[in-house]
Amino acid sequence: MRSLALALAALALAGCSTLSGLPVVGGWMTDASRKPAPLPEIRASVTPQVAWSASIGRARGATFYPGVDGGRVAAAAEDGTITLLEADTGRVLGRHDAKTRLSAGVGAGAGIVVVATPKGDVLAFDPAGKPLWKANVGGEVLAPAVVTTASALVRTGDGRIFAFAVADGKRRWVYQRAAPPLLLRAPTGVAATPTNVVAGYPGGKLLALDLDDGKLTWEVTVSVPRGATELERVADVAGVPVIDAGRICAAAFQGRVACFEIAGGNTVWTRELSSASGLAIDGTSAYLTDDKDQVHALDKASGASRWKQDKLLRRGLTAPVAFEGKVVVGDALGFLHVLSPDTGELVGRLALDGTAVSALVPVRGGLLAQTAGGQLSLVRF
Repeated sequence: MRSLALALAALALAGCSTLSGLPVVGGWMTDASRKPAPLPEIRASVTPQVAWSASIGRARGATFYPGVDGGRVAAAAEDGTITLLEADTGRVLGRHDAKTRLSAGVGAGAGIVVVATPKGDVLAFDPAGKPLWKANVGGEVLAPAVVTTASALVRTGDGRIFAFAVADGKRRWVYQRAAPPLLLRAPTGVAATPTNVVAGYPGGKLLALDLDDGKLTWEVTVSVPRGATELERVADVAGVPVIDAGRICAAAFQGRVACFEIAGGNTVWTRELSSASGLAIDGTSAYLTDDKDQVHALDKASGASRWKQDKLLRRGLTAPVAFEGKVVVGDALGFLHVLSPDTGELVGRLALDGTAVSALVPVRGGLLAQTAGGQLSLVRF
């Protein structure tokens, strides 16, 4: 936290700024001077195995997520390489060059693949790698686009949200709001329901926009900024809000975790707990990694604590993924950790390529893990 505060203090002199210059793990900044906890001894009852692995290119400071559309996976690298693979086997179906550096991706769906650049260019390709359209959002893009049947939804680092027509890239609408003096620089994206786009914002705000026209549907408060300085009052909603039936849940850095009704934004429950990576939800619990790299399970109906796993401190954990009756997190040293959803006990482990695990994406038959070093693997349990 000390280096976080120092980095923010240095930026506070320059008006509206983003926090940068710290190592990125799972999309968020960590203090490199803190020694990670050693790997704890475990009683392994789960044996994760790599079903297939492919080299897809290095991230080089960006955070990339694989995009899945039907039986195909698309993955991107900082140098502009886009790799298309068969989801079940990992067979490479094609590699294409975007001919520019990339900072975000991959959004996939409706027969298109969407990536973005540090200069705000949004590029869409068909599955064969043919360029379809190009748009510009006037600012760096850090999070992957969300592709619906009609729109590609793109969020910039300063919080503007654009909707582009899937067919031709024409702008359908844009939403923007005033930003506070300091912003955390992170791949914070959006979630889409059949009717709304939901996004978290600085100041602990969570809001819904109409998917068709971008007009504000509702706005709620996840966490109220607290403290006497701008540094202490940073309370950005972290990660991507998680939709669970008729509810949506989100977590704020230096703030709270909360769940709301999607229909009207009414509060279901809140819990004082700071997270900088986001949430996962299964049939009984909401899981999150806090800013000390402790993994928590909360009762999803009430927010009450079910368990806390504190043996992975300072390992730079990703947000948890709830998958096939297990809870999985990745770390900055290239390990996957499997936790029991009932007790939080560590029950399995897998070493990948030794570089930070940046993304975990469930797919049919396994869990996709992408690393900063450019390895994409399908892991089965």
